[in-house]
Amino acid sequence: MDKKIISIFVVSLVATSLLFFYLEKVTHEEFFLHLAAIPLEVLLAIFIVERFLERRSARERRRHLRFIKSHLFRAEMKSLFIMNFRALKRPPLTMLGIRRATLADLLRMREEAETIEYRSAEAMEPVIMEYVKAKHVWQQFLTQAIHYNFEDIIVDMIYILNFIQDVLMVKGKHPGSDWFVSEAKQRETLMKKARKVLTDGIKKFLDYAIELKEKHPDMFAEVMDDYVQFDELFSLGQDSVPTA
Repeated sequence: MDKKIISIFVVSLVATSLLFFYLEKVTHEEFFLHLAAIPLEVLLAIFIVERFLERRSARERRRHLRFIKSHLFRAEMKSLFIMNFRALKRPPLTMLGIRRATLADLLRMREEAETIEYRSAEAMEPVIMEYVKAKHVWQQFLTQAIHYNFEDIIVDMIYILNFIQDVLMVKGKHPGSDWFVSEAKQRETLMKKARKVLTDGIKKFLDYAIELKEKHPDMFAEVMDDYVQFDELFSLGQDSVPTA
């Protein structure tokens, strides 16, 4: 229902209730007092129903988002997350470790992820390039976040896309440079942005794993089995991430 119509309806109910209160004061007829309560009861019922519908809508939107995340995490961003985890120095996190973890273990991992350290700035380079390759994924996620009105995700996606644009700009100006981080290390703000994007990626993955482990353990097992298998296959054709 249109918000303007709802507002008019609510004002009408309040006005009707006030009118009956006034009539009761003037006539001292208790009957009007009972009538005055009816519009207020209707308003209360409307409020309760509206709150219920909003919560149900929010649950549905979150459920849809979970399926979207599951698809993107499993189909589009496996190599990105695997490379990001492999580039870590501490905490020592692996896909197999996450797969075998209890909920308590995952919560501890998430807490430890507040102080992430990479093996080197150069070790971050291939992960950054994976973010660039996945630009269409972040754009798709942004579109979905706007559609479902998830403000926190909208902010995150805009930040990532702005960072990707920075990477493309630097690469465009220095086409002969093999390492984006060699340029970024000379610009503290850009390096800080790179670390934030990559460390946030680790945290978001752990948040997702915790959500699945807690609420959807079967899906958690299925998703992490995929990641462990892909991680093993990834090892066969991928050299170790460069270190300083």
